[in-house]
Amino acid sequence: MIEKNTQIIARAAEMTTTPFYLYDQKTIDRKCSDLKSMPNAYGIQVRYAMKANSTKAMLETICLDNGLGIDASSLNEARRANAAGVPYKEIMLTTQEVPEGSDRAELEYMISEGLKYNICSMRQLKQISSFASDKNIPLSMRVHPGVGSGESATRNTGDKYSCFGIHLTDLKRALNFAKNKNIIFDQVHVHIGSGGDPAKWRENIDRELGFVENHFLNTYYNQPISKISFGGGLKVARMPGETSADIQDLGKYAAEKISEFARRTRRELTMEIEPGTYPVANSGYLVTKVIDKKQTGPDGFEFLVLDGGMEVNTRPLLYGSEHPFYIVSSSGKLLSTETDLSKLDPEKDQRVVVGRCCESGDSQSLDETGHIVPRVMANPNIGDFVVVGGCGAYCSTMTPFNYNSHTQAPEIMLDREGKLKIIRHPQALHEITKNEVSIKDS
Repeated sequence: MIEKNTQIIARAAEMTTTPFYLYDQKTIDRKCSDLKSMPNAYGIQVRYAMKANSTKAMLETICLDNGLGIDASSLNEARRANAAGVPYKEIMLTTQEVPEGSDRAELEYMISEGLKYNICSMRQLKQISSFASDKNIPLSMRVHPGVGSGESATRNTGDKYSCFGIHLTDLKRALNFAKNKNIIFDQVHVHIGSGGDPAKWRENIDRELGFVENHFLNTYYNQPISKISFGGGLKVARMPGETSADIQDLGKYAAEKISEFARRTRRELTMEIEPGTYPVANSGYLVTKVIDKKQTGPDGFEFLVLDGGMEVNTRPLLYGSEHPFYIVSSSGKLLSTETDLSKLDPEKDQRVVVGRCCESGDSQSLDETGHIVPRVMANPNIGDFVVVGGCGAYCSTMTPFNYNSHTQAPEIMLDREGKLKIIRHPQALHEITKNEVSIKDS
């Protein structure tokens, strides 16, 4: 979107204050279509991992317009999706929470309305057992496979350093409990991490089908498994030189393995996936403005100070993630882009972009150890734009936007007709403090 029409940046900037997020609805539509057409053997259900971006307009676009279900990671996410118009029967809840009291009562209501509860621990299983058994409601189980893969250690959700799901060594205990309580499982779920090696994703397909057959479907437990979820974490290329996961290839592999499974077991399993990054990451941009320039001497760096940094995109600080930069003049002219740096001097045009937070890690260009890495880009003027690409996922939802009392950034959608629409207004300062109470008044 940016390279084809940089004037869109200047137009959007007239509607609100920088920094702001800008999304392209057509890109989201195309990515959702790609996911729904992923090869499969006996059907596919795609759930959107809404933690990636949970703005109401995003949920409406992905779920109501494109027909994807929801993967919720908390009760509040399930509530929020439902408030956006997504029925509970289209939502699966996979959470570390153990709801009690009114939350547990609401969870039971959600389940009775069709929400799929994905059990992630023995305590969760015990808490919901009476309700599920009495109502004869099938559950899902997330299994911890002992092996994972992610773009960084903090995004690996399947190895011994993470505690997501019921570990394989507890599987027999969980299934024995379920059998004694007359609990039904009709789905098994494994998610090994985000943005990891596609080869590991294929290995997970083999591994998961193996323990479904050996544990859930053996003659003693004989659970009515009809669906298998391989989780999300499909790798997305944000930077030139990176390679996205080939979802057609992964789908073909999964379909082949599920077909082989059916020939052995006479069980035809529906495949489920739950991507978050894939449908939205490259639909989104963070638009910031250059507010200052600094330097740190002949052996230092040239800094561009932006009005948005870690408080609007914390992925570089958290993960050492790289995002593409687009330097755009205040009038909307493209000065440089990550895909074509041929007109720039690779030595003289090295710069570092930093934000306005009082934090040395507030940079959009860091390595995995937290050290600043200069990047080649054009030299903008004060007031020009630095646009950060690949910011549709895990930016607006995950960043510490009130750090240093900065307010939450607004969001704009470029809709299918080419119209710019504000989908989140900028937060006001009083909204940060509205639930604070003076100790003198309490």
